[in-house]
Amino acid sequence: MKKLIRITTVPISLKILLQGQLKYMSKYFDILAVSSNLKELDEVAKIENVRTFPVEMTRTISPLKDLLSIIKLYFLFKKEKPDIVHSHTPKAGFVAMTASWLARVPHRLHTVAGLPLDEAQGFKRKLLLFIEKLTYRFAHRIYPNSKGLLDFISNNKLCPRKKLKIIGNGSSNGIDTNYFGTNESIQEQARELRNRFKIKKDDFVFCFVGRIVRDKGIIELHNAFVSLTAENKNCKLLLLGNFENELDPLPHNITESFKNNPDIIHAGYQTDIRPFLELSDLFVFPSYREGFPNVVMQALCFNLPCIVTNINGSNEIISNNINGLIVDKKDSHSLYLAMKELVNNSDKLKLLSENTRNSIEEKYDRKKQWYLIYKEYVSILNNAE
Repeated sequence: MKKLIRITTVPISLKILLQGQLKYMSKYFDILAVSSNLKELDEVAKIENVRTFPVEMTRTISPLKDLLSIIKLYFLFKKEKPDIVHSHTPKAGFVAMTASWLARVPHRLHTVAGLPLDEAQGFKRKLLLFIEKLTYRFAHRIYPNSKGLLDFISNNKLCPRKKLKIIGNGSSNGIDTNYFGTNESIQEQARELRNRFKIKKDDFVFCFVGRIVRDKGIIELHNAFVSLTAENKNCKLLLLGNFENELDPLPHNITESFKNNPDIIHAGYQTDIRPFLELSDLFVFPSYREGFPNVVMQALCFNLPCIVTNINGSNEIISNNINGLIVDKKDSHSLYLAMKELVNNSDKLKLLSENTRNSIEEKYDRKKQWYLIYKEYVSILNNAE
């Protein structure tokens, strides 16, 4: 059986973003999952039924720690002798592709699901561009998970076009459309949440899921919602996710407003977002940069139209005025106008909702995506023999 090593910077990417994929691939390959030494890595081993190995990696620029990660991975690859190393997330991509190139791993693959350099400026942007170029140079194949990312990489000449390929219609893992769908249990949980958070029957509920940070457009979302509630008192904003005060802190006044505004409900990080999607009327995702946002697809599976920014991935999942609305990024006013339009136009909201779930079932079903990734591995191995 051929050996496949999958690598992410932190275990939650293996656990959530690639959920189920390792277990599926383990039917065909000897799988080793590598990530930072956090307790979630042990959970990955149990859930996915694969071997795991801890290698400390940081999400920040840290030359000494990155060098140590490369050394540890180099010795791991020399010992394991994998046929394929496949990395996800920027830092894991850099250290894994560097180490696997040094160890002469025969097939080095990297999936791009977002670029931090999108929002970087000056020296930091130049440094991140250089790191991306190195990652792609050491890799044999690069898999952007959206057309926008492919175009960005190609237009900025980060690697030769022949190295680039989108698997399927995009997305790193597809969506489990059976799991992301309503049922009686979820409906009951949604009713309990409404009671807990004192959400009235006639309240219009906006939902956001993700890290509560600048890059996700949280400042614009806050400002748009405050403007909206100055005119419409029956709106609630439901936030699911954690603040990240060390990596990407919000201004103090925004943080305080989230804490003190009775119309803004911060529910924190949730392992199961389905009941929250069930009770919502509209999903809002004003992110500055993405690869291929799973949470937008998950919301569509609950028949929620989505307001998204005109960025990679989001503008491929959402078709403007078909299953949602697309607004300019970093534009509070256009976001406010889109939110206001759908609050005040129930007919349009209903029309958009009719084109939500089917748009995911047709193009992004999870098992179809897993099969396409498996076929890609087989093709690579067969062409090498």
